[in-house]
Amino acid sequence: MRFQNKLMISYLLACIIPVLIVSVFIFQQSAKGLEESSQEFASLYTSQIKSSLNEFIKEYDKITKSVLVDNELIYKLGEGSSVPMNEEVNQRVAVQQLLMRVSLLKSEIGTVMLISRDNSVYQYTTTTSRVDEKRLLSRDWYKQLRHSDQTFFISGLHDRSYYEDKGAGAVVTVGRVLFNSKGAYAGMLLIDLDPFTLLQLELEFLQARDKYGISVIISNNRREIVYHSEAASGRMTWEQLLHSGSDLSGDSGTKDRIILSEQTSQGELFIKTEIPRSKLLHKINQMKGLTMIVIVASCLIIFLISLWLSYTITRPIKALRRSMKQAEVGQYLPIEKETTNDEIGNLVYSYNKMIITIKTLIEEVYVGEIKQRQAKFLALQNQINPHMLYNTLESIRMKALVKDDEETAGMIKILARMFRLTLGKEGRHHSIKHELEYTANYLQLQNIRFDDMFELSVNMPDEMLEYSIIPLVFQPIVENSINHGFAGYSQALCIEIEGSWTEDGEILIRISDNGTGMTTEKLAELDALLEQAASNRYSLDNPDDLGENGLGLINIAERIKLHYGDSYYVKVLSGIKNGTTIEILIPGIGIPQHISSNAKKEGERNETDLGR
Repeated sequence: MRFQNKLMISYLLACIIPVLIVSVFIFQQSAKGLEESSQEFASLYTSQIKSSLNEFIKEYDKITKSVLVDNELIYKLGEGSSVPMNEEVNQRVAVQQLLMRVSLLKSEIGTVMLISRDNSVYQYTTTTSRVDEKRLLSRDWYKQLRHSDQTFFISGLHDRSYYEDKGAGAVVTVGRVLFNSKGAYAGMLLIDLDPFTLLQLELEFLQARDKYGISVIISNNRREIVYHSEAASGRMTWEQLLHSGSDLSGDSGTKDRIILSEQTSQGELFIKTEIPRSKLLHKINQMKGLTMIVIVASCLIIFLISLWLSYTITRPIKALRRSMKQAEVGQYLPIEKETTNDEIGNLVYSYNKMIITIKTLIEEVYVGEIKQRQAKFLALQNQINPHMLYNTLESIRMKALVKDDEETAGMIKILARMFRLTLGKEGRHHSIKHELEYTANYLQLQNIRFDDMFELSVNMPDEMLEYSIIPLVFQPIVENSINHGFAGYSQALCIEIEGSWTEDGEILIRISDNGTGMTTEKLAELDALLEQAASNRYSLDNPDDLGENGLGLINIAERIKLHYGDSYYVKVLSGIKNGTTIEILIPGIGIPQHISSNAKKEGERNETDLGR
């Protein structure tokens, strides 16, 4: 992983992990506190309902007891034919007045009924519809209340089918069983009420109920539903509630709902409050979303800051690395951008100073020395007029031919060719073909001297002959083979030059001989010197110090490293009693066809001139 990525990721982890931990902790604590507050609100809401119902029961207990003021009237109800007609009429009028007084005590009272022990029904209503007495007495809820042991009671929800209009909706009946002085059943007082009247809450509580979706179910001690907020709020009709058969059998809460249960002080009514967690804890969900937004925004900001910081820190390092890469290929350029006063800035400053120093040394010492040597070489070469030298050698050859000394004339001809190859290639293309030609001429001169004791064999593809190579590579190696491998006139020395292509398209050349070879110590010493060629290729020591080996293997190895790079080399592959093999690896660098053709024409022209 790159240093910039490491730095950025480290900063992100160092910042994001604490942010996540703190955010999660704050969210959990806030959610816990909010849930506790919501539970307290739900309890308070239920307590308010309980207080309201206690007040309702207390008021209607007093209202139903108010009829006991006229005990004598109530006790006479149901005496039948034993009462004279006029008294019965007066009795009915008195009962109507009594019921009217009861209805006036509360404005929500619509119908008040008094049923005597003989099931005579007296009623007073403020509505347009009266109660059908027969239907009322046949209702199941009435029969259950008639035989109930409770004195004060509140019935469950029931329909209005016993009214003459048989209107829609439901009512709740509040009543009291009346007894005479002897404890015998005297009758029953019934008050029909709209279910809305049971629960009188303040506006704030009603708004909270709608906001949080609170459901309130009130039932009596017989587990009959008396009130349901779903019907009261209009989300369902009273008829649907009556036919659904809903009850309060399930009091345990679920994971998605909070259920609280209460009952009035005397146990007449039971309250169950259901609050959906999704709505009650809506603020928690909002807080969760806000927390996620804050975390994402924080991570994005931290990412941008870490990206900027890592880029700021690594930018001078990258510039330093690029400059080092340039220095590796010989371009010594300092970093020109402004640097800070921190450690990296000091490092860049020291690097720039080092690069300037190296560049100065190279330009003033190395390059100056090279230019000086090139000037000396050019001066020496310019002192020799190639045409004058060729013409002089040709004159000597012609004199030898005149005196019938053909051997001397042949040697002069070969020597002239070698001078033409060496002195005529400055600034022009030098190919493997030229190297082979020069080596062949050299070996031809040696054969004249040693009575044809040397054989040269060339095994190389034709297309390889036109590829470039630095001059004076083959001839010094062949010269070493003759100087160190030639055993004498008892055996001819065979020299083979073989060329092949590598898999990477490079040129591999082996120069082998069948000479005496070399000792193990000499081979090890030569290998060590060849390994040092890479470090010595920039040495400016005087070549005269190398003596007669100045153009030997070490010189060739240094020139190859200097010209082609460290990937290319000169190696000694064999030694004792097996002759010697020198391996050379150079890049496959070709030349344009027109250059090759021009070189060929020029060579033919030079040979023609030399023949003249």
